[in-house]
Amino acid sequence: ELLVEVDRICRKNKIQYSLDGGTLLGAVRNGGFIPWDDDADVMMTRSEYNRFYEMCKNDLDHDKYFLQEFRTDPEYRWGYSKLRKNGTVFLREGQEHIKCNTGVCIDIFIFDKVPNNILLREIQWVSCFIIRKGLYSVVGRNVEKRNIASLIYMIMGRVPRSFWVGWLNRIINSEFVGNELMSHFTYPNRKSMRYGFTTDYYKEYEDCYFENQRFMVIKNYDKY
Repeated sequence: ELLVEVDRICRKNKIQYSLDGGTLLGAVRNGGFIPWDDDADVMMTRSEYNRFYEMCKNDLDHDKYFLQEFRTDPEYRWGYSKLRKNGTVFLREGQEHIKCNTGVCIDIFIFDKVPNNILLREIQWVSCFIIRKGLYSVVGRNVEKRNIASLIYMIMGRVPRSFWVGWLNRIINSEFVGNELMSHFTYPNRKSMRYGFTTDYYKEYEDCYFENQRFMVIKNYDKY
């Protein structure tokens, strides 16, 4: 249902998106959910997501759904967006104390441009790693079993959310962005794709069926 709502808004406004992760694999290989992955993931480039965010202000059915990100939920602490279903609850263990919207959701991953320079890529990667841990710290300080890690999270958790969000936004809007790779800054990639994925993946899209519904996928999904 949530995927259908994303697809409806995107097709109405000619916004490109793709199923991602296990959802993309399931669509291509199984035509639906795979047995060990029962959530749903969508990805967009930053430019397409910015349009999606604006269109949701009028086109999203706000009685049924909530687009969750830093700008719409002051308690939200994850670096990617979610579309939530109102009137439902999905609580993750260890996160019960976070006062953000907790409806059943799908994840929307946003891909940003990475610097072409190798040194700048590494600086950006390290910065995003710290930001990710800083945002997670309010959970980590309660669930982390290692004393040193728990102490680090406790210290990071005292830093206001606005600091981590502001730092991330400065990276996203940096003048050093390149044209070779794109990455989701606050969600770890596989080690072989440490700095991101080639921008060519996000240039062409086609339709694919997932649970008898038609959705968009990147055309070069096999290589991806």
